[in-house]
Amino acid sequence: MRPQSLADVAFPKTIKSFVRRAGRTTSGQTKAFDELGPKFLLPYQPMPLDFAAAFADAAAAGEPENSNRPTVLEIGFGMGEATAHIAALLPGTNFLCCEVHEPGVGALLKRIGEQDLHNIRICAHDAVEVIDHMLPLHSLAGVHIFFPDPWHKKRHNKRRLIQAPLITKLAARLQVGGYLHCATDWQPYAEQILEVLSAEPLLKNTATAEYPAMLGYAPKPHYRPLTKFENRGLKLGHGVWDLVFERI
Repeated sequence: MRPQSLADVAFPKTIKSFVRRAGRTTSGQTKAFDELGPKFLLPYQPMPLDFAAAFADAAAAGEPENSNRPTVLEIGFGMGEATAHIAALLPGTNFLCCEVHEPGVGALLKRIGEQDLHNIRICAHDAVEVIDHMLPLHSLAGVHIFFPDPWHKKRHNKRRLIQAPLITKLAARLQVGGYLHCATDWQPYAEQILEVLSAEPLLKNTATAEYPAMLGYAPKPHYRPLTKFENRGLKLGHGVWDLVFERI
């Protein structure tokens, strides 16, 4: 039986972490929903998530037991290209990924099958509610937010995902030494993200004097791949800004 379509799920009007985008689910993505959805889709539940149970089969030979495996939260993974790459590169880490765009969810499920990945779980629900109700304090080793919608027009800036209230929630759920990694290709948004993260007392910037020209931005971490879209932008002279802050 196919899992419930995301289009059939009723979301509260207060949701701020995503905007629905038009898109069509392909036959391959639909097949991935049917075959892989029951295993890799986590239903939203207003209670703390049992990480060991959710990732029960994720531990690979020689890797930590489920109870000791670090978990990284990803908010908004698009079509899942970077997510699958990072999960394959870091098999000893669990990845809990939030996305409500049905074609994107289907695309990541398809990648999971094609690459035989076991350390990804997808919660097709608003990330803010997942954070509030499913993620205990100090439960995350990291958070990834790559290329969130920049909302270019000034009057729409308030709709941007990276705002102080969300960052406060995320910082509280990071373990000491855990990290928050954001990336954007829109400089005004990069400047806002830097300001918001710098103002959070539980976080410190990992950028060092070794990279003075970057003005608080970090070099791209080795695990984040260059997507086709990003490569195209770089060839056109567009910039990309990575920000990596650590929980103190």
